Amino acid sequence: MAEPAAKRRVAVLISGRGSNLAALIAASAGGASSQLVLVISDRPDAAGLAHAQAAGIATAVIDGQAYPSRSTFEEALQTALEGAAVELICLAGFMRILSAAFVARWQDRLLNIHPSLLPALRGLDTHERALAAGVRFTGCTVHMVRAAVDHGPIIVQAVVPVRADDDQGSLAARVLAAEHRCYPLALELVASGRAVVRGERVMIDAPGPPADWLMINPPPG
Repeated sequence: MAEPAAKRRVAVLISGRGSNLAALIAASAGGASSQLVLVISDRPDAAGLAHAQAAGIATAVIDGQAYPSRSTFEEALQTALEGAAVELICLAGFMRILSAAFVARWQDRLLNIHPSLLPALRGLDTHERALAAGVRFTGCTVHMVRAAVDHGPIIVQAVVPVRADDDQGSLAARVLAAEHRCYPLALELVASGRAVVRGERVMIDAPGPPADWLMINPPPG
C-alpha cells in the first residue's frame, strides 16, 4: 500500500482578530492536505494569536515596529518560516506590504484573500466603494500573491449579492462568511496539487459550473 502523501506545512500571517485563521484551523482538523504549523503576527496584541494557541499551533510575534526597515523585518520573518520548515504561506488580514524580493522567494506558494471580486476594487474600503458604485454583486477572492498589491493568479472566488438595504457592516459580514468558506477550499486545492499556476492563470482539476449557469440581481419577477 502506498504511503499517504505528506501534508504541506503552512504558516498563516495575521495582524488582527484572525477570523480567517480560525476558518483555516477548523478546516485543517479533518483530512486536509495541509498542516498549520506556525502563526506569525506583526502585532503583539493581535487577537488572532489566541486561535492558534487554543489549537496547539506554534506562534511567533515579529513586531513590525521593532525593525528599522522592511528588509530587516522580512529577514526575521524568513528566518521564522525556515525554522518551521514552512512550504506554503497564507496571508489572513496581514496588514503589511511585502517586498517584491520576498514575494519572488515564495512565488506561487504565497496566498492572500481579498474582500472583492478581483481585479475589481483592489485596495482598501472595498465595501464602501462597492456600495458607492451601485454594483449588484461583490464577493471575495483568494489569489497567489504578486509584487503589486492585490494582483496575482486567482484560485477561488465567491459571489455575494448586494442588497438594497445593505450598509458597510451588513455587506462586510456577508462577504466575510464567504471568505471563511473560500480560503480553506483554496488552500486545499493548492496543497493537494489540484491547483497549478500556468503562466499567470491557475488551472484547477475540479468540475466547473455548467456553461449556462447564471445569476441575476435583482432576480426576474
